[in-house]
Amino acid sequence: METSVPSSVPSSGGVPAPAAPSPTRSVPLALALFAAPWGFIVANGAYAWVTRAGGSDSSGAEALALAAAHPGLYRLASVAAMLASMLMVPAVLGAKRLVGDRSPKLAFVGAVMMAAGYICYFGVALSGITDVAMAEHGGPVQDYAVVIDNSQSDPSTLWVFLLFCWATWSGRCCSAWPSSVAAGSRSGLPPGSSPGLRST
Repeated sequence: METSVPSSVPSSGGVPAPAAPSPTRSVPLALALFAAPWGFIVANGAYAWVTRAGGSDSSGAEALALAAAHPGLYRLASVAAMLASMLMVPAVLGAKRLVGDRSPKLAFVGAVMMAAGYICYFGVALSGITDVAMAEHGGPVQDYAVVIDNSQSDPSTLWVFLLFCWATWSGRCCSAWPSSVAAGSRSGLPPGSSPGLRST
């Protein structure tokens, strides 16, 4: 008499076959992997447009001047960078699944470091909204500029920017695929080329 083995029964040797990825988990990760780079493209595009005639955000005074001249685009760049940073967290975790079978430990370390870096970058990009609020409010602009510069160089907040740089660099060393996704999404983003990323 013929019998059939249920699919839930482990294969020979007592080792169960690996479960197929759940579509309910794979689809959101794939969407984040696709959408995250576009957020950085929008942020970098808006920043390039507001600086097309010169200017930068390398100091508090320059950042306030840009925010006052182009408040809408400056706000757009900050919000787009924040949203993209949020999406990069599930994006790098999804990318980790692509290389997890070949080098699971390195993929895990790379994904965690990349996710931590973009969580930090979310906080850095958030400061662009403060620049716009100060520029639109008016008042002692020079005092505002000093406050911005001091907040960026204060040791209690400097670690956020440093962790972002270190996490993205170490993630690139530990996991090629997640870091390549991030590198492509940043579109060659250097420090000081997006609202909130100011040299200190």
